Amino acid sequence: MSRSGYTLPVFACAAAIAALHWLRHSQPIKSVSVNLISPAQIAEIPIEQVGGLSEGMALAITRSEPGDNLDLTRNTPIWVVVEWRRGDGESVVIQGGEGVGKQVNAGNQPAIYAYAHQLLQQNLKEMLADDEKITVKIILPEGRSLAVRTSNSAFGVVEGLSLLGTSGISQPLSTPDQLASFRRELQDKAGRFESLVFCIGENGLDLARQMGINPEQLVKTANWLGPLLVEADVLGVKEILLFGYHGKLIKLAGGIFHTHHHLADGRREILAAHCALAGLKSEDIEIVFHSPTAEAALKHLKFLDSTTGTDWVNQVYSAIAAAIDSRSQQYIHSHTARGTNTTVCGSILFDRDRQIIVKSKIGCVFKQKLC
Repeated sequence: MSRSGYTLPVFACAAAIAALHWLRHSQPIKSVSVNLISPAQIAEIPIEQVGGLSEGMALAITRSEPGDNLDLTRNTPIWVVVEWRRGDGESVVIQGGEGVGKQVNAGNQPAIYAYAHQLLQQNLKEMLADDEKITVKIILPEGRSLAVRTSNSAFGVVEGLSLLGTSGISQPLSTPDQLASFRRELQDKAGRFESLVFCIGENGLDLARQMGINPEQLVKTANWLGPLLVEADVLGVKEILLFGYHGKLIKLAGGIFHTHHHLADGRREILAAHCALAGLKSEDIEIVFHSPTAEAALKHLKFLDSTTGTDWVNQVYSAIAAAIDSRSQQYIHSHTARGTNTTVCGSILFDRDRQIIVKSKIGCVFKQKLC
């Protein structure tokens, strides 16, 4: 059985609690209790170091422990500086320091998302008197170097890591046990809903919630789309909306249903083929084919549309979305024992700016039902 750990926001919160404890008592602390909120449980997090920096300012350090998940942040240090603050405003002001990514599409705001804010605010406010205020600065000393090994830049986050996530528990997402965990979640939700939304990662889950989709109908799949589509059909789910970043979902249009890049890729081939079928000029097809990322290929199509008045993005991606829907149906059909499937699939693809590129015809209908 794989061992779960905790997400980065939990360690940042633990360090903040330890630093605030130092400001109160001028004493080191070896561990702190963090209310994870989601799930509703308490975690004991070890503190590596804590001490005062100056009058009214303290620093605490923890290290990330994601359990058996193959997470590149394992053992990375998380520093948090807490300082007493005067004046008006929130009792807890959260800032991103060195190594915390910046959201280029949100005015370079620190990439500290909703769950991290909720976790810090709730845990720290409980330690403050009504008239007390603090500033909390999160620093990830290795964040900038680790970020180049992630897909953060594809979602407009630069110069560091994101404090992203919807839960305090870091599941072993890169191990075989992941599929069993996701199947259990799917089984639970399939018993309550006829329509579900499959999201590969946290960006899809976060955007789907922002769009007003019921969180209880969201199912995280990571790269296990194929097996979970078949499972959904067996469980009697009527409708599946595939909602995700185009650089991942585009693989389904080529019949690739385990989307981890170590197993199979083909994004540029799939994009180039659909560009050719849509009638794009050969020199532009070549640019698409040799683009380093799916996002770069999309950018070229957008450039053509903006400079020539064409509609290549819509033409190409509408065809890709339709192919995703049909290939998903075919995949379910070929992998179910009874040979006929009842689950209908639709798709919505978004880009690095979290802007919707295209909704398939079926996906558009599903979205209207879900939102």
